[in-house]
Amino acid sequence: MERFVELENVQKHFDTKKGRFVALQDINLTIRQGEVVSLIGHSGCGKSTVLNIIAGLLEPSDGIALCNGREIDGPGPERAVVFQNHSLLPWLSCYGNILLAVERVFGAREDKAQLAARTDAALALVGLSHARDKHPHEISGGMKQRVGIARALAMEPKVLLMDEPFGALDALTRANLQDEMVKIVDATGSTVVMVTHDVDEAVLLSDRIVMMTNGPAATVGEILEVQLPRPRNRLVLAGDADYHRYRGAVLDFLYQKHRKEAA
Repeated sequence: MERFVELENVQKHFDTKKGRFVALQDINLTIRQGEVVSLIGHSGCGKSTVLNIIAGLLEPSDGIALCNGREIDGPGPERAVVFQNHSLLPWLSCYGNILLAVERVFGAREDKAQLAARTDAALALVGLSHARDKHPHEISGGMKQRVGIARALAMEPKVLLMDEPFGALDALTRANLQDEMVKIVDATGSTVVMVTHDVDEAVLLSDRIVMMTNGPAATVGEILEVQLPRPRNRLVLAGDADYHRYRGAVLDFLYQKHRKEAA
């Protein structure tokens, strides 16, 4: 797989009333096309800041961020973001929320029938065709998040960026959506960058797990290659020795190794 997203010596600082706060220091990361990468670490380690730089929502204070060989100089439809808050418009149906994004990206070159077909295909991909005409207040939190994911995928982004997409959901709904994401990633071959606090989620979904050091001046501590075959099944992996070895390696970094280094 070729290099697709590249961060080279990226730094990010914020000027506050108490002085300059260095959030990120010397971030070097390459993400290959079709790869699923998770960013994990303790709160305040800059995971979301890295994601927002890739999304073009923040500019690096120093260094360079590239996507598909071009410098990232702002948001773009080739990089779709799914936030923890689904951010659906309450006056639009599930279909309408997705169609809005589809029209923004493809409206200038496709007719209404083609736009409608794209929207319906996105709903079908996340298993929500039956909720097509329902409004956000009529569906569950997990369904709302699936609409948000469908809206992002309908834009056919080159990179899908997800910031704690399942963090606000109950454990069972979160597990179900993680399993749905496994299927979606396998079906679309998407390049995915995901921020998470959930070790099991990171191992289940990822090809690589980027473990961040604590802030301030956070950086990449270690990168773990997850060589579990796809498609992945949660129940099968529950008894898999390699799965538990990867899980243990992440926990060791977060709660033992990095704690000792910080001390």
